[in-house]
Amino acid sequence: MTSKVWLAKLTYIDIGQIAVNAHDLERAVAFYRDTLGMNLLFEAPPKMAFFDCDGVRLMLSLPEKPEFDHPSSILYFKVPDIQAAHSALSGRGARFEGEPHMVHKTEASELWMAFFRDSEGNFLALMSEQS
Repeated sequence: MTSKVWLAKLTYIDIGQIAVNAHDLERAVAFYRDTLGMNLLFEAPPKMAFFDCDGVRLMLSLPEKPEFDHPSSILYFKVPDIQAAHSALSGRGARFEGEPHMVHKTEASELWMAFFRDSEGNFLALMSEQS
């Protein structure tokens, strides 16, 4: 059985882990642990550290090969109060690219975002749906 057939039979697929590149692992661990307040699961020195992000494992790692040395995809952290989260993270040293702003509005809700960078220069974002 090929993986394509096997995947087609799944009813859902969970994300088990997301990798984010780091060039200075100690600095990156400090940012995700201290600035973002994420739960450090364990470190596997000298190349990796793992965090829990509400059941999804986030792996910080040094790029293993040159072709893997690129900025990460944007991680969107869902928060209930974007203004409070923005204020708290700014107070801990997160570098935001601007203030929280509305990106979409429907009759039922507004979608707000605020973009910032981690210690390694990767883009991250806060997102909040407000009714």
